[in-house]
Amino acid sequence: MRAAIVEAPGKVVVTTVPDPSPGPREVVVSVASCGLCGTDLHILQGEFAPTLPIVPGHEFAGEVVGIGKDVTELAVGDLVAVDPSLHCHECRYCRSGRGNLCDNWAAIGVTVPGGAAEYAVAPVANCVKLPGHIDVGDAALIEPLSCAVRGYDVLSSTLGAEVLIYGSGTMGLMMLELAKRTGAADVDVLDVNPDRLATAGILGCSRTAASADELDRPGGWDVVIDATGNAKAIQDGLGRVAKGGTFLQFGVADYATTAVIEPYRVYNQEITITGSMAVLHSYERAAALFAAGVLDPSVFISDRLPLEQYPQAIDRFQAGQGRKIVVEP
Repeated sequence: MRAAIVEAPGKVVVTTVPDPSPGPREVVVSVASCGLCGTDLHILQGEFAPTLPIVPGHEFAGEVVGIGKDVTELAVGDLVAVDPSLHCHECRYCRSGRGNLCDNWAAIGVTVPGGAAEYAVAPVANCVKLPGHIDVGDAALIEPLSCAVRGYDVLSSTLGAEVLIYGSGTMGLMMLELAKRTGAADVDVLDVNPDRLATAGILGCSRTAASADELDRPGGWDVVIDATGNAKAIQDGLGRVAKGGTFLQFGVADYATTAVIEPYRVYNQEITITGSMAVLHSYERAAALFAAGVLDPSVFISDRLPLEQYPQAIDRFQAGQGRKIVVEP
């Protein structure tokens, strides 16, 4: 089969590799669509994947074309979206229900071969069967949506909150859509990319701007969400939280990124600073929300490229062009 492989930091190629075989409780998925995200850039930079080479791609969906001998839940021909999370179920975090913090954390497309290929293997427990009305070519959006759902689990949103989101890429736009549906009174979105910012306006945010200084809210926002991972955005956002408010670090920053907090202000104004890591008990809910139409795939997916153009897709994504970019093997 054909697959994209990150061979070394900064080097990705598309080549032929052996077809995969399922274990007893695994299935083989013929990949219909595989999304790119910031984690893929970190893998390309040699940061996240424990070893290279690796077939990336942790956002994918497709058709089951092979099943292990002990699989009874799915059949060949079923359409599925795949939760990439691989928890050990043995460490203290797994045993306490915090598998996303697993001491032995692993993921399809990060530590084992992923969906940037014609075929991918996944545990049957990680597969969510899709209803017939969903276009499987759009279902790569379910994984990032599940991360956004986890983010709102952490926020425990309050009705009538004033929300500020840094970044109008895929994740920022998903956080916008969920903010609208979790009772936010206003949702403002910031971005220095005017094309992406225009999409936030199309999706019905309250206001858009390149900087929070352009918006009139001197007391700050109840909820501030960083969906960029950018140091300047994070630092600015920390200073925009209203008294009693919450700052959510949702974007994936480089390991070396740092920010300064003001401990007295955090104490005196009872500000909460928290983070949201990947997926936790949220994938099935994201699939249900997706099936219910919470997202318009035609708005979120800007580019569909063949697998052979995976290096070009990475370049386009790294340049900040488009919104969600998917490859279609």
